[in-house]
Amino acid sequence: MTEIKKVAVLGSGVMGSGIAAHIANAGVPVLLLDIVPEGATDRNQLANGALEKLAKVKPAALSHPKKIKLITAGNLEDDLDKLAEVDWIIEAVLERPDVKHAVYQKVDAVRKPGSIVSSNTSTLPLKALVHGQSEQFRKDFLITHFFNPPRYMRLLEVVGSADVRPAVMQAITHFGDVKLGKGVVQCKDTPGFIANRIGIYWMMVGLLEAIKLGISVEEADAVMGRPAGIPKTGVFGLFDLVGIDLMPHIGKAMLQLLPPTDSFHGMYQEPDLIKKMISEGYTGRKGKGGFYRLNKSEDGKKTKEAIDLKTGDYRKEKKAALASVDAAKAGLRALVMHEDIGGKYAHAVLLETLRYAASLVPEISDDLYSIDQAMKTGFNWKYGPFELIDRLGNKKESGTAWFAAQLAAAGKEVPAILKAANGRPFYDTQNGKFVYLTLQGEYTPIKRAEGVFLLADVKLAAGNKPIIKNGSAALWDIGDGIALFEFTSKANSIDPDLLTLLAKSLEVVKANYKGLVIGGDGDNFSVGANLGFMLYAANMAAWPLISDVIKQGQQVYMAMKYAPFPTVAAVHGYVFGGGCEMMTHTSHVQAHLETYSGLVEVGVGLIPGWGGCKEQVIRNVKGLGLGGAMPGISKAFENIATAKVSESADLAYDNAVLRPTDSITMNRDRLLADAKAAALKLAENYTPPEPQTVHLPGLGAWAALNMAVDNFVANGQATKHDAVVSRALATILTGGDVDPQDELTEQHLLDLEHDVFMKLVRHPDTLDRIEHMLLTNKPLRN
Repeated sequence: MTEIKKVAVLGSGVMGSGIAAHIANAGVPVLLLDIVPEGATDRNQLANGALEKLAKVKPAALSHPKKIKLITAGNLEDDLDKLAEVDWIIEAVLERPDVKHAVYQKVDAVRKPGSIVSSNTSTLPLKALVHGQSEQFRKDFLITHFFNPPRYMRLLEVVGSADVRPAVMQAITHFGDVKLGKGVVQCKDTPGFIANRIGIYWMMVGLLEAIKLGISVEEADAVMGRPAGIPKTGVFGLFDLVGIDLMPHIGKAMLQLLPPTDSFHGMYQEPDLIKKMISEGYTGRKGKGGFYRLNKSEDGKKTKEAIDLKTGDYRKEKKAALASVDAAKAGLRALVMHEDIGGKYAHAVLLETLRYAASLVPEISDDLYSIDQAMKTGFNWKYGPFELIDRLGNKKESGTAWFAAQLAAAGKEVPAILKAANGRPFYDTQNGKFVYLTLQGEYTPIKRAEGVFLLADVKLAAGNKPIIKNGSAALWDIGDGIALFEFTSKANSIDPDLLTLLAKSLEVVKANYKGLVIGGDGDNFSVGANLGFMLYAANMAAWPLISDVIKQGQQVYMAMKYAPFPTVAAVHGYVFGGGCEMMTHTSHVQAHLETYSGLVEVGVGLIPGWGGCKEQVIRNVKGLGLGGAMPGISKAFENIATAKVSESADLAYDNAVLRPTDSITMNRDRLLADAKAAALKLAENYTPPEPQTVHLPGLGAWAALNMAVDNFVANGQATKHDAVVSRALATILTGGDVDPQDELTEQHLLDLEHDVFMKLVRHPDTLDRIEHMLLTNKPLRN
């Protein structure tokens, strides 16, 4: 297999620079080239300008600012010969065949033998791209279609041909999967490939049906969002995000490329409202606004407004109140069969979109699993089209049977894949494995790539019987002497039951296993402690109960830290508060790149009470202690007092949330496998760490931090209760009333955490913060 050690990206626009940034995120050097603008004094002006934008763009394209050093700017005239040094050349220039062909001719003349060339085109067919190119070029060329923004959108559509060398497909698939963290989907050379073919159709149907039914944009997005298993942006929020002005261009391109028999021809329209919005600059977030906009009044206040689809006028945004949205809690069929306007909209949009998706098998892909994966990783749908059809079923009737009957009743042709289902679900389980239906009417197992491990597969094989469990957690045997502790509580929050099972799990692992992994298949590792429990106990004045829970968490986390076997946290998504504290007490952390971690307790008027303060001050003092303890204390104070969240795993190293020995996994689907491998490696010759001690300066340092807090309050950077919490935090981080020569144990710091936590949890302003967070999911600045 070709090993990709260096990459070049040709074209430094939004997509080209974004692709370069994500390759740099993987630690791979990138050459970013663009044309030389006429009359430019800086011949690398375009590429240099792109790098300047990358450093500022939000959400961040780079997982760490230092990653930009891996990108070298250049131009297509002076630096073309440097392409001989790279293993993969990605073309991301204008979507014009003549422009691309001219670039390919230049590239082919200088690239090294065996190097791979690909295009990031979203619309042009591969056969048109390779027209007139050399035979060897055709063997080394394919389409690699990234989605925007490349760091965050997981889909990578790969299109090859009969001419492409198998080694090329293997190299790109492996690199895209393992190094870039992509869900790589093999597509056929058809217009729009998979995700855009279906996604664009869905968006246009959503727009046109909303206009036809007279539903508001807020109501449409409320329905065609989470109730339908689709991101909360819905249809109109997504239009604003991608750019309303792009849709006519894409629509016209699809009309040219698709055969007249395709449903896109009969569906596509460009409403007068869209033409008006584009002409007036309302192209979405990049313009003056779109279907939604922020309107600034004369007094400077910003009001969110939404467009009236009938009149084209903006009005104040109204929160949707639809019975159909509430009905969706009973299932997808309850949503689409509801009689209100939301139900009618969902029925019209989903049935037509799902019918179209089903009709495209086998044109765009031979298997429905690939189509579902493409929509889930390319458009962030929670469920793919065929999963959605299955979810239209109920106890009496399968989704496929109901859906086929609905289409027949509407006089629409039933797609072949639905006929092949013959009333059976598209997905099922057989012999302890997940299977999906083929066009031949047979079930075939879902094949995971080598190195991909999902807890769902383990559960199925085990008959959903864990080693031990309770209402908040479960312990699973994942093979090779490794157990896995899974959170099953709401939002993976931590409550007394979870801590109790974790303590029991440590005993089980000690007696029967080599190591323990903590993780799962959920969207997030943990949002932290269960605040609802905390507020309930506080309202009951059950202070001893809260005290016991703080001590329980401290004891369990310390038992985990000093267990005679390795513990590995497989973290991803949100890792906040108590979840972050748990992570920092394991032997090793295997973090997905998109891990957002931090000790955020001050937002609810508390401090980390399960060892988070202890770990922060010890790690920072020992890591930054060349000038005494104060630099480390100040860093720990900053991290906790400002509720700093590391917005990537790379940034977590800077904040002492990750240690230099911890590791990053790029592909979320490989996280548990990598964590298990880490546990097995550590188990070979594992010895627990030695207990830690630290010297802290005591009251003098506490006074210095207090002066800083006073300045923050005076400058309006901190509120009254921020100051209360920060002063309490300073007591812990400076060691309390101690002599700087005292050797402080971890238990000393844990006792300080407990005492400070118990004082703060009784404070009325803290209780107000907790209640406000539970009601609004936003912090209260009091």
